[in-house]
Amino acid sequence: MKLASLRVVSVGGGYGTNCHFRDSRQFATGLLQPRTAAGGATTYARRSEAGDLRSRRHPLFNQDEESRPPAKVVELKAKIRAANALLFATPEYNYSVPSALKNAIEWGSVPHGDNVWEGKPAAVMGASANRMGTARAQYHLRQIFVFLNVYPINYLEVMIAYAKECFNAHGGLVDENSRQQIQQLLRSLVDWTRQLRTVNATQ
Repeated sequence: MKLASLRVVSVGGGYGTNCHFRDSRQFATGLLQPRTAAGGATTYARRSEAGDLRSRRHPLFNQDEESRPPAKVVELKAKIRAANALLFATPEYNYSVPSALKNAIEWGSVPHGDNVWEGKPAAVMGASANRMGTARAQYHLRQIFVFLNVYPINYLEVMIAYAKECFNAHGGLVDENSRQQIQQLLRSLVDWTRQLRTVNATQ
């Protein structure tokens, strides 16, 4: 699989305007722009935004509407379905994922037989002001992945702690260790997606 053909959809998980998880996601998705190295080799995959959930404001999940979902949900599901891989960036609220992300996950998993998350390779990252760096939220998200049948990368885990010290006043990620971790995570996501495609192609 050529990296240039890889479509990574990023899913940001919160509504707040001043969120470091969103800043880290912006840094990560910037790395997914197509770039050409010497000899014409593409070094990063092209990206496609599933969209900041804050700007989409999907209506609350309603089981009565799962067969005929609202237009915003149809758009979300189409982008997830077209993705080769997923990049989740989440804050942590009350030891778990935010309601906006859980809501999007629920819409994408129904109706029965139309779970758009199923079989997708995924990477997870997050940033928070405390020392846990969204660890609890990420582990809860991974538990949800079990039912969705999403295939997440187990290593490396990007959990940016004490985020106020890692970003500048303009939201730029200045902590070099965090930058390197995100770069490694994206390389692993590309490699993991390639491996899964190879396995699926032989079945």
